[in-house]
Amino acid sequence: MSESIEYPALYLKRGEDQRLRAGHLWVFSNEVDVARSPLTNFGPGDPCAIVDHRGKPIGVGYVNPNSLIAARLVSRGLEHALDRSLIVHRLNVALALRERLYAEPYYRLVHGESDGLPGLVLDRFGDVLVGQTGTAGMERLKDEITEAVVKVLKPRQLWWKNDGSIRALEQLTSYADLGFGEYGGETLAREGGLEFRIDPVGGQKTGWFYDQRENRDQLARLVAGRRVLDVFSYLGGWGLRAAAAGASEVVCVDASATAVEATLQNAARNGLADRITAVRADAFEHLKALREARERFDVVILDPPAFIKRRKDMKEGRLAYRRINELGMQVLERDGILVTCSCSHHLARAALLEAVQQGARHLDRQAQALVALQQGPDHPVHPAIPETDYLKGFICRVLPA
Repeated sequence: MSESIEYPALYLKRGEDQRLRAGHLWVFSNEVDVARSPLTNFGPGDPCAIVDHRGKPIGVGYVNPNSLIAARLVSRGLEHALDRSLIVHRLNVALALRERLYAEPYYRLVHGESDGLPGLVLDRFGDVLVGQTGTAGMERLKDEITEAVVKVLKPRQLWWKNDGSIRALEQLTSYADLGFGEYGGETLAREGGLEFRIDPVGGQKTGWFYDQRENRDQLARLVAGRRVLDVFSYLGGWGLRAAAAGASEVVCVDASATAVEATLQNAARNGLADRITAVRADAFEHLKALREARERFDVVILDPPAFIKRRKDMKEGRLAYRRINELGMQVLERDGILVTCSCSHHLARAALLEAVQQGARHLDRQAQALVALQQGPDHPVHPAIPETDYLKGFICRVLPA
């Protein structure tokens, strides 16, 4: 093994380097040669040099002996340490893409593995950044990340919203706090000419879902003069975009009282309060109530949280997607538009469309898939890592059979 390696070596078993050399960044615990490099010799987040069974280096990464994903590759070769300088470089590369894509500084700036910073998410809201570290390695680099963000972007605030379920897999605690800047002031997301006040501490994820932005852009040609139902509405992203695009009436439904109140406030902020109604209710139960009341909508939008978070949830989750789509179609007009989405990585795109088809046939209706939806380009997909391609959806026309 080369003497130039500064970090302790993590040896892979024979043949287990192939996936990394093909572009993947993860090392699973059963791929490590624990006789030569015992995982117990590493602490959570320790930097390492990942090498193959011959001692030939692959690159620099970090280790978590407590996780199924035992290591993640951050930099190929041994030229770059895991430090502020590397993070500054990766931030500048990520920033260059987003500045080409968007006229305003509102986007996902870092999308983990796809931007060469596995375990890190950074969303930008003008002069406010909200970050999430999902791995022990990135948690250990939090100070260096903060320094890099301040150097590259000079934000007013950087919040850490570290309460994602993935942290439990890394045996990390949950918390949310201000990492840089002073308390006070609003945090706003801007999208489609609208402003949405978000909560970087108490909100879902980082406070906003930029991944659906380009999909919501599709509403402009679908909703003018139409009655729209936005289910799982959160802060009203889909619903307010529909109202701004000319919908005659929009009903937003969410189980969170805080989200419902925020939707109404965002509607008022954007001068859309006269066309927005927000209801606190369970999505499944409310759709049943609307069906029984014979309510009908021209456009129904279904953007639920992930029903399948683990492989073992697959059977129950697929049933949930079928049920929610069938319920959505039951409150559609005879020639209506169904916008259906899934952020469950484990649900294949074809399986979501199958759920729509099964629901349509059970109701003796015909579905036409018009547009396939995916995450926006500020959430780039890493071609070697299928897990980075998680968001899928369809805009469907639903007709009588």
